[in-house]
Amino acid sequence: MSTTATGVSIILPDGFVTNTSISSQAAIDPTKLAQQVLQVFPIPFTQARVWNTPTSLLPATAASDDLALIAGTWGTDSLLLSAGDLKAAGATTRYAVIPVVVPPNYQDGETIQIRVRAAVETTVADTSCTVDLECFKGDGTGAVGSDLVTTSATTINSLTPANVDFTINAASVDPGDLLELRIAVACTDAATGTAVTPTIYAVTLLCDTRG
Repeated sequence: MSTTATGVSIILPDGFVTNTSISSQAAIDPTKLAQQVLQVFPIPFTQARVWNTPTSLLPATAASDDLALIAGTWGTDSLLLSAGDLKAAGATTRYAVIPVVVPPNYQDGETIQIRVRAAVETTVADTSCTVDLECFKGDGTGAVGSDLVTTSATTINSLTPANVDFTINAASVDPGDLLELRIAVACTDAATGTAVTPTIYAVTLLCDTRG
């Protein structure tokens, strides 16, 4: 057994204490654990709702101002959100609301983002196509504060799927918070050719965590 004098600190080299050296009942404060940068937490599309009637599920076909939840074929296709064929539809915006819980091990005050992976299928819009995000948090009285998203609407007018990262104001978010996201796809097309179908393939939460 070794002893140390009061007030003396021992600095161990990185990697000296291994996983097998730590008791399964060790009470280690999460602040002592290494930060994991931008960990990915997928958000299921089955949580998406009609934006102005959140008691209703998204329709299977996009219409009016609602995105659609497209199931495709089980075992062949993954779920996705679609704005439908907007060729020659002029300026059209369609939405979906998705609630998401901030992970309990989110490191308070650090980076938090929502990533939307999207593209336009078949043919790009002849004018523009963008994706935008709003994020609100309840204030505990039935109301919400201001929009927490600091990133502007971004183009998705490409046939190649790409990630669009929306930064959330971290000062207003705590671990375990419930956030309400509203995704908007805005497309302007005046052509009468082949289909112009804005599509969202994935929505994920990314944040810095400890533990």
